[in-house]
Amino acid sequence: MTQNSDNTLKVAHQAFEHFQHGLATGEWQGFLDMLTEDFTLWFPVGKFYGLNEGKDRANEFFQYVSASFQGGLSLTLDRLTSNETTVVFEFRDEGMLFDQPYKNRIAVSFDVRGDKICRYREYFGSDGKSY
Repeated sequence: MTQNSDNTLKVAHQAFEHFQHGLATGEWQGFLDMLTEDFTLWFPVGKFYGLNEGKDRANEFFQYVSASFQGGLSLTLDRLTSNETTVVFEFRDEGMLFDQPYKNRIAVSFDVRGDKICRYREYFGSDGKSY
């Protein structure tokens, strides 16, 4: 591994810990503090479909996530893949979505610049049975 790869993994792991905490508790400040000012977020469906730009929009998105999963989400990390600038976390999550049982498989991709996350992309999809 190169020094850049090591830094990318270190920063992404720290951000993922904050991300996991935000999903569980609704407390997102630690994660938001790790985002660059020109941060972009790509989401595959719904109100935030497509490209979302800036930390304010990211804050809106993550507050919406917390409002949708009021009891929080628990995560089980299944796989991690990385290169010089990007780390992909594949995980299973579970909780209550608008008071209905929810579980899914998710992949989130963090692009790292320096000691911050500059891009986030999320992909998901499950029939709720293939957990």
